[in-house]
Amino acid sequence: MVLGFKQETFRDDYTYCNSPREIKRFPFPFAEDRYMYSVNIEPHGKGKEGSVFEFALDIDEHYVAECIDKEITLEQDPGRYESLSHMMDAQWDFVELSMESLARDYPEHFSLKKNGLQWTWENKPLGIKDTFTFGDASTLAMDPFEYMGRQAQGDFVLLDQRDETLYADAGFVTTQADWSLAFNVGMSWKEWHGPVPRVTELGVMDRALKYLLNLQLGSPVRRLNWTMTINPRLDTSPESFPRWGSDRNTVNADNVGDRVHLRVELQSLFRLPRSNAIMFGVRCYLISLNEIATYPRWAKRLHRVLKDLHPDLIEYKGMTKFHPTVVEWLANFDDGVILELGTQPE
Repeated sequence: MVLGFKQETFRDDYTYCNSPREIKRFPFPFAEDRYMYSVNIEPHGKGKEGSVFEFALDIDEHYVAECIDKEITLEQDPGRYESLSHMMDAQWDFVELSMESLARDYPEHFSLKKNGLQWTWENKPLGIKDTFTFGDASTLAMDPFEYMGRQAQGDFVLLDQRDETLYADAGFVTTQADWSLAFNVGMSWKEWHGPVPRVTELGVMDRALKYLLNLQLGSPVRRLNWTMTINPRLDTSPESFPRWGSDRNTVNADNVGDRVHLRVELQSLFRLPRSNAIMFGVRCYLISLNEIATYPRWAKRLHRVLKDLHPDLIEYKGMTKFHPTVVEWLANFDDGVILELGTQPE
């Protein structure tokens, strides 16, 4: 499959938009008219052809532009990449997983040739071709995790398993939704997820941790998470808050369809073979309300989800200032007719 990569920006003039094909394949996260925080984990096997679930790592028309935006974020804040010293085996696991997946699933754009431990990697969209020794970090210009983290859409956290829990001991994070890698690196599972409202009393995180500690090699899993953001900005970290925080005050009835975006994370988890670590991938997808409205069933369902959303979740997701405007705008698409569970367009 040959993809057409767009020239667009995720900051300043915001030229990002989705083609009709990308709107149709958007991972709309709501199967019901209400939302409660849950684990909602399912096997991450090969999905429907053309869907975001088709391959282990999804590449789309925004690939080149997102990789350029990653470079900009890293130049502004090199701390978006962190790795503790004991995570080198996990770094090479990540290189193997990402290179093999991209070369297998997108052969028109990526290739990987192996001659023993001498590997040659070619990334045609980014104009990269390097030969290196697998397992020898000195043969790459940077840490192996950073090298491939720059060449895949989304964020990645490597979770070390010890003491009957998981630790976020390495990360390449440039598209996070209001959380800080610099603050979270080295934290345990419960420390990392502590701010999520209501999950403690519901026992969600305890069940998720128990499940992931038993995650098997070759049996990756996935889940969808979501929030909303103003403008199609990938970098909404605490470190960059002065650049985007005030955008929440700019939403009104005239611009809400253009500026407010549903932000969906396809979160995938892979057990890694050498290190026994877990790769936690967070692939971010953005879609404006106007684009959502091209499928009125989506707009109707999103209205019902948001109008009854628990106040704690509204605050946690940073939606307090613009939530009423969004709900009022989406109400125009809700005729009161009962929706079936499936709302994905054919």
